[in-house]
Amino acid sequence: MKQLFRKKNINDILQDSSSNEEHNLQKNLQLRDLVAFGIAAVVGAGIFSTIGNASYNGGPAVIFLFIFTAVACLFSALCYAEFASCIPLSGSAYTYAYTTFGELIAWILGWALVMEYAIGNIAVAISWSDYFTGLMTGIGLKIPEYLTMDYLSASRGFEKVSFLLKNGQVFKELPESLKEAYFAWQNAPQIGSFRVIADIPALFITVIITSLVYIGIKESKNASNIMVIIKLLVVTMVIVVGAFYVKPDNWSPFAPNGLSGVLKGVSAVFFAYIGFDAISTTAEECKNPQRDLPRAMLYSLAVCTVLYVLIALVLTGMVSYKELQVGDPLAHVFALNNLDFMAGIIATSAVVTITSVFLVFQLGQPRILMTMSRDGLLPEMFGKIHPKYKTPYVSTVATGLLVAIPALFLNLTEVTDLTSIGTLFAFTLVSGGILLLDTEKLNQTQKNRFRVPVIGGRFVLPLVLLGVFGSYAHYNNDEVTDFFNMSNQRVQMREKIALEKQENDFKIIPKNTEKELTNWKNKKASLEQNRKKWQEEQQKTIWEIFVRRIPLWIFGVVVLVMLSLTAYYNLSLIPVMGLLTNFYLMTELGIGNWIGFGVWMLVGLAVYFSYGYHHSKLKRKNGELGIRN
Repeated sequence: MKQLFRKKNINDILQDSSSNEEHNLQKNLQLRDLVAFGIAAVVGAGIFSTIGNASYNGGPAVIFLFIFTAVACLFSALCYAEFASCIPLSGSAYTYAYTTFGELIAWILGWALVMEYAIGNIAVAISWSDYFTGLMTGIGLKIPEYLTMDYLSASRGFEKVSFLLKNGQVFKELPESLKEAYFAWQNAPQIGSFRVIADIPALFITVIITSLVYIGIKESKNASNIMVIIKLLVVTMVIVVGAFYVKPDNWSPFAPNGLSGVLKGVSAVFFAYIGFDAISTTAEECKNPQRDLPRAMLYSLAVCTVLYVLIALVLTGMVSYKELQVGDPLAHVFALNNLDFMAGIIATSAVVTITSVFLVFQLGQPRILMTMSRDGLLPEMFGKIHPKYKTPYVSTVATGLLVAIPALFLNLTEVTDLTSIGTLFAFTLVSGGILLLDTEKLNQTQKNRFRVPVIGGRFVLPLVLLGVFGSYAHYNNDEVTDFFNMSNQRVQMREKIALEKQENDFKIIPKNTEKELTNWKNKKASLEQNRKKWQEEQQKTIWEIFVRRIPLWIFGVVVLVMLSLTAYYNLSLIPVMGLLTNFYLMTELGIGNWIGFGVWMLVGLAVYFSYGYHHSKLKRKNGELGIRN
C-alpha cells in the first residue's frame, strides 16, 4: 500500500529539472504575459451568459455574489501561488499532489486535469463554433447548417422538430437551435444512407490553436496578449457606453429576491472565475516563476473581479433585472436600447474571447502530459521536446486530436459540469496539500518563496462556519427543513409560486417586431424549462431525494472531520476554507456528475495500474536505493 503513496522530494524535483537540459523549455514569459494568460482563461463565455442568469436571480445585488465568490477563489489562488512559488514546474496541481499526497493521488489529479483541459476544450470548441457561425450569419455569410453542427445534435433535433410539428407546433415559433438542427439533417449530402454532418468550425479553431501552441510559447504569448487587449477594450467600451444608459431606478429594489436569490447563482458565478490555475502550467517557461506566478494569479483574479462587478452594475442599470434571463445578456441589453452596433461588436468580441480561453487550456494540457511522462506514468514520447520550437510537441498533437475528433462529430457540451467537478477536485486537493507541506524545511531552503498567510483556525473556523450555516438556514429555511425531513415539499411550493409569476409575466410580452419575437421565444424556452423541472421534482420518490443529497451528506462529514483536525492541530484557516469551499461547490453539481466523475476516475485507475504503476521512475529510483516504499 505504501508504494501507491510514495512521494517526490521537492528539492530532488528542482535539482532533476535544472540538470536535465533535454527537458528545458524556452523561458519567455514575464509578469504581464502571465496576467494576460490569467485574464484570457478567466474572462470567457461566462461574461456573455453567466452574468445574465445570475443578475436575473439576484438583481443588482449580484455584485456582492461576485465579490464573495472572488474571496472564495482567493483561498485557492493563494494555495496555488505558494505551490507555484516553491515548485516552479509545469505539472501544476499534479506535481503539487506528488510531493504532498503521493503518486496515486497525483495520478488521479493529473487524470482529472485531462478532463478539465482537454475534455473541457471540446465544449469550448463547440461553443466557439456556435458564436463564429452566428457572426458569419450576421454579416451575410451563411455557412450550411450541416457544416456547423455535430451529427448527434442534428439527428436529435430533427426527430424533436418532427415530433413537435406532428403535434401542431408552429415551425416559426421553434427555437433557432432546433430549426438549425432540422435544416442540417434535412439538407445534408448523403453517402448511401449516411448523412455528412460535421462541425467544421470547431475543427478549424482546434487546428489553428494547436498549431500555434506547437510552434512556440512566444507565438502563443503574443496571440494571447493581442486577444486580451481586444477583450479588455470591448469590455471597457461596454461599461463606458452602457453607463450613459443606466437608469438608477432599475437598481431598486437592489435585492428583489433576497439573499437566497443572490446565492442561487453561486456555482455558476464561481465557474466564471475558473482558469487562473492554468497559469501554473507555464512555470518552466517563466523568466522568474517564483516571483511572477503568485503575483499573476492574484492580479488576474483582481482584474476579473472588478470587470465582473462593473458589468453587472451596468447591465442591471440599463434594464430591469427581469429582462436578463437570456443566453446573450450583453448583446440583448444593448439591442433593447437600440444600440445594435454595440450588439455587433459584442458578438465579434465573443469569438475572440472564447479563442483566448481555448488557447490557454490548449497550452496547459500538453505540459501536464509532459510532466506525467517525465515521471514515467505515461509513455516517454509524451515528454519529448521539439529541438527547434522547444515545446512538448507530441503531447501538443495528442491534445489537438483529443479535442478535434470528438468536437467534429459529437455533442459534448454536456460535459461542461463534469469538467467543472474535475477543476474543483483539483482546487480541493491543492488547498489540502498546503496543509501537508513541510514548511519548516522549505523555509530553510527557499526563504524568498511566497507563503499563504497563516491564520490559526482552531477558534476562528467554528465561528466562520457557524456564521455561514446560520445565515444560510435563516434565509433558506425551506431548503434546510426539507433536507432533514427527506422531502422537497416546501421548495416545490416556493418554486410553484415563482413559476406562476413567470407565466403571468410571459402572457404580456409583445411579439410584433423581430426583436420582440426573439425575446418571446427566449422567455418561452425558459418557462418551459422551469415548468419541466418543477414537474420532475414533483415525481421524485424519497429514495431519489436521498440519493441526490448524498454529496451534501458527504460534505457534512468532511466539515466535521476538518473541524476536528483544525481544533487538534490548529490548522491554517485559509487552506481549510479553500478545501471546504471547493468541496461544497462540488456538491452543487449534483449526484449525476459525481457518478460521471467516478467513472472517469475508474478509467484513469485502470490506465495507472496497467502502465503507470509499473513504469514509475520514482519506483525504480527507490528500488535502486534500496528504499522500502
